Amino acid sequence: MVWQVFCFISFFTRNISGQLQYSIPEELKKGSVVGNVAKDLGLNVKELTIRKFQVIAQQKKQYFNVNLETGDLFVSEIIDREALCGAKQSCILNLEAVIEKPLNLYTVTIEIQDVNDNAPIFSKKYFYIEISELILPGVRFALGIAKDPDIGTNSVQTYTLTSSEFFSLGEKHTNDGIMYPEIILEKSLDRERQSFYEFVLTAFDGGQPPKSGSVIVKIDVQDVNDNYPVFSQDKYHIRLHENAPFDFVLISLNATDKDEGYNSKITYAFSQISENAQQIFVIDPLNGDIKISGNLDYETSESYEMTVEAKDGGGHVTHCNILIQVIDINDNAPEITVTSLSSTIPEDSPPGTVIALIKIQDLDSGMNGEVTCQSSNTLSFKLIPTSSSYYKLVTTASMDREFNSIYNITVQCVDNGSPPLTSNKSIPLAISDVNDNPPVFEKMQYIFYISENNQPGTSILNVRAVDRDCDENGKITYNILSSNIEEIPVSSYMSINSMTGILYAQRSFDYEQLREFQFQVMAKDSGTPALSSNVTVRVCIIDKNDNSPKILYPSQENEESGLFEFIPHTAEKGYLVTKVIAVDADSGHNAWLSYHFLQVSEPSLFVIGQQTGEIRIGRDLPDKDSFRQKVVILVKDNGVPCLSSTVTLNLVMAESFQQVVPEIKRKPNTSQTSSNVSYILVIAIALISMLFILTVVTTIIFKCKKASSQTDLGVYNRNVYPQFTLGCPSEISDTSLPFPFSYDVCVTLLDDKTQ
Repeated sequence: MVWQVFCFISFFTRNISGQLQYSIPEELKKGSVVGNVAKDLGLNVKELTIRKFQVIAQQKKQYFNVNLETGDLFVSEIIDREALCGAKQSCILNLEAVIEKPLNLYTVTIEIQDVNDNAPIFSKKYFYIEISELILPGVRFALGIAKDPDIGTNSVQTYTLTSSEFFSLGEKHTNDGIMYPEIILEKSLDRERQSFYEFVLTAFDGGQPPKSGSVIVKIDVQDVNDNYPVFSQDKYHIRLHENAPFDFVLISLNATDKDEGYNSKITYAFSQISENAQQIFVIDPLNGDIKISGNLDYETSESYEMTVEAKDGGGHVTHCNILIQVIDINDNAPEITVTSLSSTIPEDSPPGTVIALIKIQDLDSGMNGEVTCQSSNTLSFKLIPTSSSYYKLVTTASMDREFNSIYNITVQCVDNGSPPLTSNKSIPLAISDVNDNPPVFEKMQYIFYISENNQPGTSILNVRAVDRDCDENGKITYNILSSNIEEIPVSSYMSINSMTGILYAQRSFDYEQLREFQFQVMAKDSGTPALSSNVTVRVCIIDKNDNSPKILYPSQENEESGLFEFIPHTAEKGYLVTKVIAVDADSGHNAWLSYHFLQVSEPSLFVIGQQTGEIRIGRDLPDKDSFRQKVVILVKDNGVPCLSSTVTLNLVMAESFQQVVPEIKRKPNTSQTSSNVSYILVIAIALISMLFILTVVTTIIFKCKKASSQTDLGVYNRNVYPQFTLGCPSEISDTSLPFPFSYDVCVTLLDDKTQ
């Protein structure tokens, strides 16, 4: 089969990039090539698959497709022009060709040309005519026409009738251009000679070669019936809404006949009606009412044409033509079709990113078929019309996956009918993550308190950062930034679990050497490029009572030979004999020292200040030229458990230190030493008992007069006690003051002991 293909291309400046038009005959075989759209549109054939080139039909059936390897547009379904367009003179199929990257839309128009593939067909198997024998020659009898679905010269052109001396074939042309065949009586009939005639009526179309259809014409000669039924008009035009109900009467035909009796009894029937119309309309043969018996749909057919015959009792037939124009109502909601969709976009996509190409179609006509669309989320998305039936769904703002990772966009389309009809289409959109959020620590700064003498390897703190990104972009690793603490790398002090952020002590800390230190921890995600943030970790060492008091005065370097203090003979009660000075390397309560007599021969002779360490004369000294006392002083701290140190003093009465030298050098005899042992033991036991009672009483008094004690402590501080300076923030414990402190000690030995 040979046909001509006409192609032209027109270019526009907006979204419709080109338009093609082809002309092909109907009934082409599947696979027949219509044209090369790639070549006609100037596209590269190799890019068709990559750019997702596709052809979209506006009809429900896909008659054409494209070979993406060659760019040929070929027939995918056999096209029947008569089934597709009916009696329309012009049969057009519209296609849209869509290609992406970048997005372009082309319109393809294909004209379907008629071929002579249908033979003329009569609506009846035979025509029956009753003729009165009294009819004069020249009378014409109308016959039914033959229908040919083809158009133009391929439709019915001529009729022929088998030869007869009594009848010949004539033609009647109506105002609409329809040709009706007629039988013309050439001679008067004689029913007694011949009462029945039969002929073959043949209809020919103008195709090459021509096709034909035949029907038998039967003529029955009757007695006199000389009047024909008459319609009020030859043609009726009816306008009908497509939502007309069943059994609705379109028209009541009324043909009249001047004859009387049986010859005037008229019956009605469709003489010419399409198969589709037969499913929708029925006629009452007695009263001529035409009613609706099926579904009337404007979108299926806009009009119907039929011929009704009125036949009287004598066999006379008259025809009238009825044209039914269907009026559209808004009974079709807009159809929304997503032809191209990006279901996932990265969150750094710029505004204007195309998400989907949407096709909108409404089968109604006029205002009922005009559609406007909008998206549900107008803050982030909008619809941009690209043509009368296409929209682009694009972003209008920057995406943030951490704020919203999934969108369910609803496209709503409303037509302009009354009442308007609405359709909705839900389009899911996922936002993929990019690494745009650095890790964020839960705290601005971490402060941790740890007691000294800890075990190496102890976990002390868990720093934690969160990253709002997901997957690898949100996977965090921890590292300690390199720095030095007193010229020692921080890695010697602390280590960190890179996955969990748990910090471990690498060594045992000593409060007396290092009271606090700080370093920075970095949290870094695994994105590309990686993002990080830092936080400062401050570690404060808490003091424990691990240092015994150290006695600075009297010096204990020569304790083996004994420590001597001299008392002048003129000394009286309250005289300051000496002052024991001690310090404790610990801090807080652990460094709070108290002084006690552990061993003294005569407890009432001397008194010691528990807070000051001052040893004074408690009563008048005995009148002796040679007086000597040995005392043991206990210095203990306030820790739990408490630690202590002792010092032994020899108190000798003398006016000057030179007088004491012979006493120091004199060795006691054996008998005197042994006699003093028992005496010292008794004294020691008594002193211990008294010290225990004194300690209990002192503790009770101290608790009751805490405020007074604190005031005294301030006085003592001006003498020998530490000067407090604030270190790390307070961390209350059983072995520390409410705050740690450092101290400075200044000791001065005065020649004048009258203090």
